[in-house]
Amino acid sequence: MLRVHFTAEDFARVRFAPRPAPLQELHAALTTVVTRRGGSLFAPWRVRILRSLPAASGPLADLVPAGRPPSFLDVTGDTMADGFAQIRAAGPGLVRVELERVYGTASVPRWIRGLHGGDPTAWHTLHRAQQAAFETVLAPVWSVVQALHREEFTRYALTVAEHGVAATLTGLAPGSRLHEGVWEWPGAAPGRDICLDGRGLVLLPTFHHPAGPLLHNTPGRPAVLTYPAGPGFPPTTGGPGGSAEALAAILGRTRLDALRLLAEPHTTTSLAQALHVSNATASSHAAALRSAGMATTTRAGRSVTHRRTALGALVAGAWPQ
Repeated sequence: MLRVHFTAEDFARVRFAPRPAPLQELHAALTTVVTRRGGSLFAPWRVRILRSLPAASGPLADLVPAGRPPSFLDVTGDTMADGFAQIRAAGPGLVRVELERVYGTASVPRWIRGLHGGDPTAWHTLHRAQQAAFETVLAPVWSVVQALHREEFTRYALTVAEHGVAATLTGLAPGSRLHEGVWEWPGAAPGRDICLDGRGLVLLPTFHHPAGPLLHNTPGRPAVLTYPAGPGFPPTTGGPGGSAEALAAILGRTRLDALRLLAEPHTTTSLAQALHVSNATASSHAAALRSAGMATTTRAGRSVTHRRTALGALVAGAWPQ
């Protein structure tokens, strides 16, 4: 069982990653390949990935001799370049401690010893291996991953608005419970306790890891919980990346249209006219978006004006019309 210990400050610092993190999604995918999670549902995908991975990605296997990678690889950069920059910025002490943890007394490949010593050639080897694996495993479906992430982001925002953070956390993990500040997740790493100690928690959905959470607990950083989401099977190039149907299914078609219209300020009357609904219905949609943090309403005399927030723009902006 995984047990995550929250303080009051940690609850205030729970946040949802606004965009997918390429390196975290890559690590989740490769973990699924290595551990054979997902059973027969993932088998064809796993075979295809293993056959297509280029030789340049081979060094990544050296970093997980016992199945658990060093924690300095756990980063949430929005791009591959940003993620690798965060990895490269890891302090020499953390790199040394984590590599010693991963290898123990086992023989260490020469290039890994180079990471330990800060050798630029060794770090270039890691960067090239990550990029090669990303191009094979994720690049063909990255637009699908982005679409799935936006769907999950929207679901999270609406659930928090309606039920609060505590109920939302347990809703992410069927069978989990939150009791006296401890989030217990059955079926995860046995007997593992993580104390956040005010660092907060970043929630990051993954669409390539079908079972159990991956909790990354790097000292001095917010903990990152990568949890299974999406349809339950690996994304394909024919997935839901080309339309807004998934988002419309969550918000409702009219409410999604309202969110898009509120890129510009609208009164209740002008919003109703644009949506071809009554003023009462338009007001109801604006209120629902406002409760989810996706819109604001300001009053001047008898007139009210609605406009979407940065969160609303993030949710709606990248979805095709």
